[in-house]
Amino acid sequence: MRRLSTAVAGVSSALAVAVLLSGCIQSRLRDQADFGDATRQDRATQIADPDAHYAGVPGPASSGLRADAAQERYIHGTVIQPANMETSTATPGGNGSNNGGASVAPAPTSGQ
Repeated sequence: MRRLSTAVAGVSSALAVAVLLSGCIQSRLRDQADFGDATRQDRATQIADPDAHYAGVPGPASSGLRADAAQERYIHGTVIQPANMETSTATPGGNGSNNGGASVAPAPTSGQ
């Protein structure tokens, strides 16, 4: 019986020492020192700056006067309808080309 208790004591002390020493082991969770830097950089670039300051004049679509005029036209029911622009035309039966006779309309000029 004494031999069994000595064996149990030896095994339990060895187990305790192994558990205590396992806290000193360094594990290598990453392959390289810069692992994940690209993901962190991508995440940082996608976060908007809440105090952003932009140099220059805002674009024409962000004019407050134009937005106010458009809102007034909407309220009074006098909305200006957009111009009817076509991107392509098709001829019945095609003209023998691979695109079925579709032709691209000319691009609008910058003065419109």
